[in-house]
Amino acid sequence: MSDDPQPKQPTEGWAAPAEPEAAEPGQPGEGKKPKRPKRTGWRRLLPTWRMVLGAFVICTMVLAALFFLGYSMVKIPPANALATKQSNVYLYADGTEIARDGEVNRENVTLAQISKEAQHAVLAAEDRDFYTESAVDPKAMLRAGWNTALGKGKQSGSTITQQYVKNYYLAQEQTVTRKVKEFFIAIKLDRETSKDEILEGYLNTSFFGRNAYGIQAAAQAYYGIDATELTAAQGAYLAALVNAPSQYDVTAHPENQKAAESRWNYVLDGMVDKGWLKESERTGMKFPTPREESGADTGMSGQRGYIVRAIKDQLIQSRVVDENALDAGGYRITTTLQKKKQDAFVDAVDDQLMSKLDKKKRKVDNYVRAGGAAVDPKTGKVLAMYGGVDYVKQYTNNATRRDFQVGSTFKPFVFTSAVQNDSSTQDGRRINPNTVYDGSNKRPVQGWSGGPYNPANEDDVDYGDISVREATDKSVNSVYAQLAVDVGPDDVKQTAIDLGLPADTPELQPYPSVALGVATASVLDMAEAYATLANHGKHGTYTMIEKVTKDGTDLELPKRKTTQAVTREAADTTTSVLRSVVQRGTATEALNAGRPAAGKTGTAEEDTAAWFAGYTPDLATVVAVMGQDPVTAAHKSLYGAMGLKRVNGGGAPTEIWAQFTKEALKGTPETDFDLEVQEGSTESAYTPVLPSQEETTQDQQEDPSTDRPSTGTPTTDGGTTGGSPTTGGGTSQGTTDGGTATSGATSDGATGNASDGGATGETTDGGATGDTGADGGTATDGGAATDGGTPGTPGGTGPQLAARRALEQ
Repeated sequence: MSDDPQPKQPTEGWAAPAEPEAAEPGQPGEGKKPKRPKRTGWRRLLPTWRMVLGAFVICTMVLAALFFLGYSMVKIPPANALATKQSNVYLYADGTEIARDGEVNRENVTLAQISKEAQHAVLAAEDRDFYTESAVDPKAMLRAGWNTALGKGKQSGSTITQQYVKNYYLAQEQTVTRKVKEFFIAIKLDRETSKDEILEGYLNTSFFGRNAYGIQAAAQAYYGIDATELTAAQGAYLAALVNAPSQYDVTAHPENQKAAESRWNYVLDGMVDKGWLKESERTGMKFPTPREESGADTGMSGQRGYIVRAIKDQLIQSRVVDENALDAGGYRITTTLQKKKQDAFVDAVDDQLMSKLDKKKRKVDNYVRAGGAAVDPKTGKVLAMYGGVDYVKQYTNNATRRDFQVGSTFKPFVFTSAVQNDSSTQDGRRINPNTVYDGSNKRPVQGWSGGPYNPANEDDVDYGDISVREATDKSVNSVYAQLAVDVGPDDVKQTAIDLGLPADTPELQPYPSVALGVATASVLDMAEAYATLANHGKHGTYTMIEKVTKDGTDLELPKRKTTQAVTREAADTTTSVLRSVVQRGTATEALNAGRPAAGKTGTAEEDTAAWFAGYTPDLATVVAVMGQDPVTAAHKSLYGAMGLKRVNGGGAPTEIWAQFTKEALKGTPETDFDLEVQEGSTESAYTPVLPSQEETTQDQQEDPSTDRPSTGTPTTDGGTTGGSPTTGGGTSQGTTDGGTATSGATSDGATGNASDGGATGETTDGGATGDTGADGGTATDGGAATDGGTPGTPGGTGPQLAARRALEQ
């Protein structure tokens, strides 16, 4: 038996890999190393360490070879410096030229002519380790590529050197070839040029918005100073603009103020972190609001600049052209704007508003500005747009800004939603124009679980029982807040979006207050929504662009899709109610357009803006008059503007609308509304009274607070205030939005007898009392027109009383 150790026997169920038998002494192979066992199973799929090492060495050699090949092949090209920048040409629908934006606004300066604060701000925003890092940052490039692939937005991952190369030597297209060239040129440039020279070049070539190329042009465009005078706060704002020039301009886009301030704070915090700014100086630093005057070329003066900026924004947002490509120029853009209508809009604003301002005599007149837009309801084409008095003087486009409350012009969306959703009151009555609500001032809203809410009516007027139609005529807040709850605030919000308001409209929230117009939609947004009502509930997004060509080739534009946003019944019933607002409510000045019209007035909180949104079957137009301090950009009340106590929707906005609409539709056949209204929503016929036909008392002539003759305390949006008892029946309180003081009605009185149409005004607390003749003649015993009562209309029906009697029957 051998004395050699015996191999260990395997246990049951386990088989050890076979080992080579040891060679017997004296046999061939004696003393040789055993063979390495072969790998089996999944181990065969794994590379050996020799393979990994070999692959790494080969890849390194290949990359090194490619690097040296690229470095040797890529040369620093001649600087383009935007020398070949082309013009973009903007045209009216008929081919008439509006403007060209190809002139480059840039003034090169040395680094010594740029304040240290501004230099540090740009470094803090774009490349904090610029002076210590290499020309490229592969790690940042990989991170940016990864984030872009994950859908976190395009990120450049570029150093300032790379960005300078892109701006100064290369085109702006996002291609692999361009990125490779940028990589190698940046490395070469960093070896041949000092950091100071690269930073100087970068600051002179970067685009800051407002057609300003370079920090010197930007300092002038935004603050009217030289680059050497820029403070840390101003420099931080300009540095923030480099990231998104068009979006962070807070005067062009007030709705982006928070985003711009967030970026501004990021820059300042970076300056503190790097020791470029003392913490004590950073604390309490206020955002440096840029000036209104853009410093733009006078070729953009008047309405031209507003139009060009709005067109650019739409092209970029619809992704027809990106901002870099558009800035490079070469596009021919035909708009939907019609020159005749555009000129008519400017004339209407000048005649009805600007000519009435005295900026030397009244400080408030310096705050007045206007915005307007007109849309074809059938096509969604914007036919005219008024952006402001002059693009060079007032840079903000008042037609596209989203920072002023729309006021009561939102109320029609609430009623539309009620019909669309077949809504009922809290006690189960189906809502229609004749539904009666309690219009008492500060009446608590019923059925709202979000906490107590009791909005005040304008001038704290108590209306008592009042129909929805009349509540719309007079903009009764207590009724519409309750109506929003009865419909459901979520449904109201959705209906507004379906009609055309953007879903991200500021303050468009599902609360009862939404009915009062706290949302801050733009004039153009509101025109789109009202155009949907005019088009029987069919909605299609508006457009200002008819055609875009580049090098003779037409670019593809987004196709306009039309949908039935709300039922025809909902839209047409709303139109019937808004016709009443024009014919006898707060917007009677709109009758001067000489066309069948529907519309609604509105006033923002503290009278900072007054609106009129109206339409004929052929044209939907919205006009807003706004108050803003030209220095601080703060919203300002319009009390006292034009020498009036108040500016309201029934005044200048409606007067502008009427003149524009009359001129814009001159020569086109007059068409009437073809309405299919909700069952039970009709009312008896009545004869509208033109403003020029109304009698004016001596007291009314002396009252400068009203836009149309009326007496008593003015109200916004037609709030009829209840008067105190007077001898002979008393004078009814007038409205300031052009509302007619009908039948001597007061807050405690009924409005007219359904059977005889007279101004009975049977009140118990100061109403215009007295009976009328069967034909609706002049009220006696205090109801005469000269004493404040309005003669009854033959066959007229008081909507409030008629609705109440219908319910009683």
